Amino acid sequence: MSGFIPAASTVVDSILYRDAFGTAAMRNIFSDHSLIQRYIDVEVALAKAEARVGVIPADAADAIARESKIERIDFDHMRHETDIVGYPILPLVHQLVAMCGDAGRYVHWGATTQDIMDTAVALQVRDALDIIDGDIRALRKILADLAVKHRDTPMAGRTHLQQALPVTFGYKVAIWLAMFDRHQERLAQLRPRVAVVEFAGAAGTLASIGEKGFKVQKALAEELGLGVPATTWHVARDGFAEAINLLALVTGSLGKIALDIMIMASTEFAEVYEPFVKGRGASSTMPQKRNPISSELMLAASKAVRQHAGLMVDAMVQDFERATGPWHAEWIAIPESFILSAGALHQAKFALGGLIVDTDQMKRNLGISRGLIVAEAVMMGMAPYIGRQQAHDVVYDACRTVNEKGGTLAEALAALPAVTEHFDRAAIDRMTDPANYLGLAPQMVDRAIALSANN
Repeated sequence: MSGFIPAASTVVDSILYRDAFGTAAMRNIFSDHSLIQRYIDVEVALAKAEARVGVIPADAADAIARESKIERIDFDHMRHETDIVGYPILPLVHQLVAMCGDAGRYVHWGATTQDIMDTAVALQVRDALDIIDGDIRALRKILADLAVKHRDTPMAGRTHLQQALPVTFGYKVAIWLAMFDRHQERLAQLRPRVAVVEFAGAAGTLASIGEKGFKVQKALAEELGLGVPATTWHVARDGFAEAINLLALVTGSLGKIALDIMIMASTEFAEVYEPFVKGRGASSTMPQKRNPISSELMLAASKAVRQHAGLMVDAMVQDFERATGPWHAEWIAIPESFILSAGALHQAKFALGGLIVDTDQMKRNLGISRGLIVAEAVMMGMAPYIGRQQAHDVVYDACRTVNEKGGTLAEALAALPAVTEHFDRAAIDRMTDPANYLGLAPQMVDRAIALSANN
């Protein structure tokens, strides 16, 4: 657009980066417009709840519900007044009171600023968790299909970045799948602890409502589809802290997957690639480059959300019945964490949904140790004949021969009388074939798929 000057200053809102680090659906939940609408929703629901239990007149509640429209809000004035007050609710209430005429006297009856803000955020988090839940379900389906497809695809398993023992690619993916099965479980368990109403008044005692306080609280929760907490949670922030720490776990798992993909996509490994899209991952100077962009974004998001998770735990340390500042840290951490998590899940669905797996290269890499990767298999195969320790020593000597003089482990073993006394060359070849030493990796895939299907 001619003359347009981009104004966003963070990646979650940037016209350049917002779809790399987030999604439109999650940004919409945490947009200013949606948040202010949630504030209005809570104020309207409060009036309806209070009318239901006889605290305010029913016609006043009807008028508040009818007249409180976000289209009538003067946002510039609200912003200016928020800068002065420090919180947005009093500026909002001023405008709602004016909109509602005589009924305006009953707007915000018995509530405190934090009641409205906390309940609005609980609604945001509830809706945001629905998106995360759906994304995790979609990702689990992708991972399950990938694990089944590559149940028996042999590859080198690596520990400490060294080839260790053969595994299958399906086994690796099944481990990823199981992580997200557990995250889905955690999310379901978290939901009733965080999707709760906050209505308690100035110091949390509901003193302004009197003996009808609990009835209003319950009616408000019903109006909004939220649960009722055991006690006021103005300064008990474990629910929101748990939600963001769950996102840290989710993105942490995405970061682990991203790291695996990035290393496996490196030139020297060349085992997997992110889906090909012309121009994606291109370098400005090196035409041959195909960088793993989605994995890089997933890893970056996991680091940022992890920092916000720490901030949320730090913000739990609040003074007395109303905090002097830690609450404000949540305003930063909650929206950004959900947007970054949604973005990372979006990137994961893209990368894993179209992952290119080079099974031939996996097989070649499995053979680069010239059989040494199955030294344990040979040792265990010989142990019943010559004893475990002697078998270890014989295989150790054969491995040294391969390392120092070349050749394969099968050739080195075939030159040792202690081996040929019990095994012919065909048996030695079978023992040193990595594809014959996969343990229960394929069966673990089966078990993971079965368990995931029931979750």
